[in-house]
Amino acid sequence: GKSLYDILGVSRTATDKELKVAYYKLARDSHPDKHPEDAEADAKFKRISEAYQILSDPRKRQIYDQLGAEGLEE
Repeated sequence: GKSLYDILGVSRTATDKELKVAYYKLARDSHPDKHPEDAEADAKFKRISEAYQILSDPRKRQIYDQLGAEGLEE
């Protein structure tokens, strides 16, 4: 699948501020309240939120960068 960075549309070197700006823009555009009948928008919103939750946490981001998504499951 897509990397968390691709989901947010940022580079691997993105700063915390760049992550936040990208997250808020994407979350606003795909928010379920904006698309109440669109299950795909809801799923996209959840992926965006999960990506931001991981990448905005320095420890989780370090694990993700080193081991990928599998490293976070342990």
